[in-house]
Amino acid sequence: MRKIQMVDLKGQYENIKERVDSSIMNVIETTAFVNGPEVHQFQKELEDYLGVKHVIPCANGTDALQIAMMGLGLKPGDEVITADFTFAATVEVIALLQLTPVLVDVDPINFNIDVEAIKKAITPKTKAIVPVHLFGLAANMDEIMEVAEEHNLYVIEDNAQGIGADYTSKDGTKKKTGTIGHVASTSFFPSKNLGCYGDGGAIFTNDDDLAHIIRGIVNHGMYERYHHDVVGVNSRLDSIQAAVLRAKLPHLNDYNKARKIAAQKYSEAFKNHKNIITPTGCGKCSNEEIDGCNCHVYHQYTLKIVDADRDALVKHLNEKEIPCGVYYPIPLHLQKAYKDERYKEEDFEVTNQLVKEVISLPMHTELDDEQIDYITKTVIEFMENN
Repeated sequence: MRKIQMVDLKGQYENIKERVDSSIMNVIETTAFVNGPEVHQFQKELEDYLGVKHVIPCANGTDALQIAMMGLGLKPGDEVITADFTFAATVEVIALLQLTPVLVDVDPINFNIDVEAIKKAITPKTKAIVPVHLFGLAANMDEIMEVAEEHNLYVIEDNAQGIGADYTSKDGTKKKTGTIGHVASTSFFPSKNLGCYGDGGAIFTNDDDLAHIIRGIVNHGMYERYHHDVVGVNSRLDSIQAAVLRAKLPHLNDYNKARKIAAQKYSEAFKNHKNIITPTGCGKCSNEEIDGCNCHVYHQYTLKIVDADRDALVKHLNEKEIPCGVYYPIPLHLQKAYKDERYKEEDFEVTNQLVKEVISLPMHTELDDEQIDYITKTVIEFMENN
């Protein structure tokens, strides 16, 4: 059996090696390292793939989220509501801009932001909502957009884990996550479903005026060289990373399908085990679907371990040379940097429970049946013997 990786980037590279190598060499030979043709072509190709009017590449996913907020003109003290159960980058940029983060609980089934919790958190100072498409599952965008419209709020989608996922609206129309809110951010960190070979990110929007503002922000506030019209930053996707992403983008649907197939094999093995709760989709699809609903692209395959010792399972898997992860072990509202007396523990019952139960198993495009069989049998044997 091949060594099990949490993310097998080398195996993925070997399947597209010729295209990647030639694309990188082309950048080196042309020396167009920053804002070169590869960047512009990738931007256009990603716009076509997503069905969005504007893709603005930038240096990383955290910058993308920060720049999206800068583009909206949010002011210090404005409140921004987001999920307590997510990676720190989501709240980090809110704090960096001297906005006021308002953390709320998540849904116990799908782990995405709880719409009822959003409603309770809205005040006259609230200006934006940041739903995270956590682990690759589309958040409940219909209801989030309805709440935003009712209260005149911006919606900033954090699509760092969800690129390629489809959201099916109540009227049956489908849109890619990251194209539904007023603006969205994504990350091209190497382990993402669409990852480069370093750092990279992008902002998406259908708003022409907002796109214009953001294009200036990412380039020191310049639209014309040495004319600084807005306060900006230096955040550009380099040409080599764009070349890698161009090589991978045509394969993204297949990559996501491979992840979904692996997830279904995991879930079938764990089916009906009383201490293992497998991840779910949006509720509009069947777990047996492969080419149908694409609401979950399985950036992570995350179980809940109930009435059992999750941490002991982590240790056991590591001993068996099976990598795994706990995303996330500490709620944001308990992180030293983001503690606030406004927060009450009873408002975070779900998150406080999830951090004790969740475990993510290896998930990538190169998982094979032998590896999945070994992983699932190891988990089940531990659960039955402890």
